[in-house]
Amino acid sequence: MAKGTALVTGASAGLGAQFARALALEGHDLILTARRIDRLDALATELRAAHGVKVETIAADLAEGAACLIAEIAARDLAVDTLINNAGFGQSGALAGQDRDRLLAMIDLNCRALVELCHAVLPAMLQMRSGGILNVASTAAFQAGPGMAVYYASKAFVLSFSEALHEEVRGQGVRVAVLCPGPTETEFFDAAGTGQDFALRKLAGSPEKVVRDGLKALAANRAVKISGAMNAVMAHSTRFTPRFVLRRLVAGIQKGR
Repeated sequence: MAKGTALVTGASAGLGAQFARALALEGHDLILTARRIDRLDALATELRAAHGVKVETIAADLAEGAACLIAEIAARDLAVDTLINNAGFGQSGALAGQDRDRLLAMIDLNCRALVELCHAVLPAMLQMRSGGILNVASTAAFQAGPGMAVYYASKAFVLSFSEALHEEVRGQGVRVAVLCPGPTETEFFDAAGTGQDFALRKLAGSPEKVVRDGLKALAANRAVKISGAMNAVMAHSTRFTPRFVLRRLVAGIQKGR
């Protein structure tokens, strides 16, 4: 039975590609977007053959804004029943030594584009009294992150925004959840510039499990899902740990990158 159409951002690799595979298996048609159209097209071919679903691919750099993607979806007369806001990246290093444009692009992708897409799809979902939005944050959202200050702050934004949106639409037929994975085996660490011996990289978990947890949370309309029992314990423990201790702990971990 058709499950409607799901838009997955950052679908060319990592969690985005896994979300696409899991949604196709459930019978969703897909709109896949990322910068690398060759990877999107290869994934689309795989999913059409394996599951018989319709797959549209749209190349877009969401760090430059979501307007072009939104316009292209409208031009193709597509409707979005499920939104998976997965696209994002991090950058390691002290703020003073970072490239300003790269930092601003991180904010634009991790925060601005996510809000733009939620705002674009939500009115139709509310009108139909159905649909779902899953925003991907991180366990980084639960504390400050010296050494990755902008990334941690951007994920705190995603967590706060998603919880608020969940409450705004509660009882109106639309599900909103935020997924907070810990370290995960994806290309994230390479893109962030961390070394192979980085402590968090050694603790990275399975992207397949993260995706399962996220989709289950969305189906259940669970506002916040922390993937992994140990990640949940550590995230919740931040409420009882002095903030100066958390700052110094994270700073020490990041120095080992």
